[in-house]
Amino acid sequence: MKKIRVPLKTEECALKAGDLIEMTGTIYCGRDAVLPYVVEMAKNDTLLDAGIDIEGAVIFHTAVSCAGIAPTTTGKPEIEGSIVPLSEKGAKFHLGKGRILPETIAGLKQNGAYFLITPPVAALLTAAMSGCRVALHPEFGMEAFYEITVTDFPAIVAVADGESIFPD
Repeated sequence: MKKIRVPLKTEECALKAGDLIEMTGTIYCGRDAVLPYVVEMAKNDTLLDAGIDIEGAVIFHTAVSCAGIAPTTTGKPEIEGSIVPLSEKGAKFHLGKGRILPETIAGLKQNGAYFLITPPVAALLTAAMSGCRVALHPEFGMEAFYEITVTDFPAIVAVADGESIFPD
């Protein structure tokens, strides 16, 4: 098990597809409703104006509610469409579930970013969360863009350096 402090502030972390990791630090959370807005802000270089620094960040494809957190399907167009643009702007990790397209895998490789998946246990993930705040678009409720604080948050590296754990 590799332990990683997030956001990652070093150039390299040398992960491979299939590695088991635990992350401690701050993670951003967003789903279908909010991620297109976050991408637009990233493209316009206005995320820092809103107090959001995605350099080395984790973007978790989830809603946040009193019931807890669990990943949503990354292959939705609004979600998968956010991966490469946010990687280009510095996001290092994208955390969700399911397969991603070959073009997305190539975009991750080009930007030195990773796609992670979580064990399918919402209670385990929620137990690793110790803090939570709405960072952008509170009008989207549980699908707003959140910032959470986690300790030993488990994940599996699903895509690294162009390699995927999913069969073709």
